[in-house]
Amino acid sequence: MNEKEYMDFYDRVGPLNGWDFSKLKCRVEGTPANLYEEVKKCCKQSDLLLDIGTGGGEAILALHEAALLLVGIDRSSGMIQKARDNLRHSGLANVRFIQMDAERLDFPEQFFDVVSCRHSEFSAHQAAKVLSQGGIFFSQQVSEGDKINLKQAFGRGQSYGDSDGNIMKKYIQDITEAGFTEIQSFEYDSEEYYQTPEDLIFLLKHTPIIPNYGQDRDDFEILHAFIAENQTAKGIRTNSKRFILKARK
Repeated sequence: MNEKEYMDFYDRVGPLNGWDFSKLKCRVEGTPANLYEEVKKCCKQSDLLLDIGTGGGEAILALHEAALLLVGIDRSSGMIQKARDNLRHSGLANVRFIQMDAERLDFPEQFFDVVSCRHSEFSAHQAAKVLSQGGIFFSQQVSEGDKINLKQAFGRGQSYGDSDGNIMKKYIQDITEAGFTEIQSFEYDSEEYYQTPEDLIFLLKHTPIIPNYGQDRDDFEILHAFIAENQTAKGIRTNSKRFILKARK
């Protein structure tokens, strides 16, 4: 999908679901990536935290005790609408959500102690601008090899056909050029077993893994064949491939 199609997608699914997949029944084998556990380990209760591409804000709402103030931004109006609804229901006083483009962070320089970004594009130079000296930047991104058997079945998908590892190399280059140091990278590739076809369909309808899933009549036949081929006693098999970057300003 192009940039406008991605924006339209997130504006559509944001008010409906945000980035909440907690109801999905999925068995995971192996070590999954967990960005916010890493963020929590580094946060002090006096810290100010910025979360780029916050979606429905579910992650930083759950993390609210780790920092003094947590600010989530997303350029999707639909996602921010959902995040503000979630905040209102939570009753928390130290979390804020703002619609903002990661390419133009409208905050004072060196304002935040920690900046996180999960599954969203970011500007390394903008992140460095708003991060305090000695502050920590985290990013978790989807690797090219994610959901590989699913994308092979459909013949399309996020980064389908791209060489695995190029996305991580690009982001490492970007944060290096922005002046970050002590750059560390961690890769994760876990097996996922979706318990029912409905769980897998929910995932496909609320993420851009397979662009425009369901708009082509052939998609349903392809998915049916995929489930038949990948059904196991543990569930419908695919994979989750991620990487986490950690760097200091």
